[in-house]
Amino acid sequence: MPEVRISENETIDRALKRFKKECEKQGIMAEIKKREFYEKPSVRRKKKKLAAIRKIKKRENKFRG
Repeated sequence: MPEVRISENETIDRALKRFKKECEKQGIMAEIKKREFYEKPSVRRKKKKLAAIRKIKKRENKFRG
């Protein structure tokens, strides 16, 4: 869990901004979005396979042009 220390003359808005940035760095928000809804293992495998295919096609297009 990210932790932010607040100095005496720091505003709450500034500290909140630093906290959000730290959460983003650690990938917490991405993890929350990923776990927001239950995804069946078969759907997860299918998405992973499609992502791999997209990655391969992208790499092929990069070398062609």
